[in-house]
Amino acid sequence: MIEGIGPGDVLCALGDIVMPRKCIVCGRPLSLRERHLCIGCLADLPRTFFSGQRHNQMADRFNALIQRDLDEGLAEGLHSQGLASCRREEYAMAAALFYYRSSTGYRKITQRLKYHADLSAGRYFSRLLGKEMVEGGLFKDVDAVVPVPLHWTRRWSRGYNQAEVIAAVLAGILGAPLYRNMLSRRRRTRTQTRMSVERKSRNVEGAFKAHVPDRVFRHILLVDDVFTTGATLHECFKALRAVLPSEVRISVATLAAVGQ
Repeated sequence: MIEGIGPGDVLCALGDIVMPRKCIVCGRPLSLRERHLCIGCLADLPRTFFSGQRHNQMADRFNALIQRDLDEGLAEGLHSQGLASCRREEYAMAAALFYYRSSTGYRKITQRLKYHADLSAGRYFSRLLGKEMVEGGLFKDVDAVVPVPLHWTRRWSRGYNQAEVIAAVLAGILGAPLYRNMLSRRRRTRTQTRMSVERKSRNVEGAFKAHVPDRVFRHILLVDDVFTTGATLHECFKALRAVLPSEVRISVATLAAVGQ
């Protein structure tokens, strides 16, 4: 065996002969040691570096949604359950690996996971995100990782939940339990790709229900694939907050975030 080349590399090289691997972003054939992205596209990956920033644009946008409910009483039906009556909310941390821009090829990363069942790529980029989150130190006390659920009909037709793929990797890296069923989706919502901000919010309103086990939590991490308006994650937050005390921090993480 050539020094520095293991059995996995040999199998990868043989696989490239049959079906050459290509960079997700630019389509260039990958070399033996490249995984999913060529070295140039990996170097240019528009990373957010949110994992080490307590205040960042994703966190501020998500916390603004929470504060809107507290200040304006928009979640009137949750008064008796603790959300609107809570005068203090633990600041939600937020992390994303890279910026999602529809004008660049990097959008294909999440699309490959969500629509083309490229679970290997999903896990690879989730590991990059998890490494950043550990190094940033803001998520060291996470004691529950919860994926945004799919409706059972969509899960059945797709065969997997892309948010759960990401969440499973993050849970392993953060050393926190994965709770696949802490949230369920009450109804099947329409795809939100082409919806306005207001329509997205209405589309997922009241769509989730929490099933929290009888134990004490300190910091729950909600996980999805892309953060756009934050509407879906906000509805998941409300479902959890309805049954959890305000001292339990609920933060969010996604592979990508729409932004600069």
